[in-house]
Amino acid sequence: MTDPLEQEQVAALAQIEALTREFDEVVAASRSSNADDEHDPEGATIAFERQQVVALLEQARARLADVEAALARRAAGEYGICETCGRPIAPERLAARPAARTCIDCAR
Repeated sequence: MTDPLEQEQVAALAQIEALTREFDEVVAASRSSNADDEHDPEGATIAFERQQVVALLEQARARLADVEAALARRAAGEYGICETCGRPIAPERLAARPAARTCIDCAR
């Protein structure tokens, strides 16, 4: 059986790697285009794409941080315990969100 937290960690790292490559490609494309975004019809698109990739990269890094925090909680024997109320987090919630920090009641 595969560990869901390790699967999440691998997926997050792969996503970060792919988005970093995409960001590098967008930056390289912007270097070869007209740098005058105001008058270049493609300029705004390149700037938008760059910002979109940056936002996705930040989300992926936050996802990785959540997974690493869950792995640390597991190592400390605290995984599956709600950080807010101290009750167990339902197995169904952990199956859906392996890095969950709170039970469903506290998440509301």
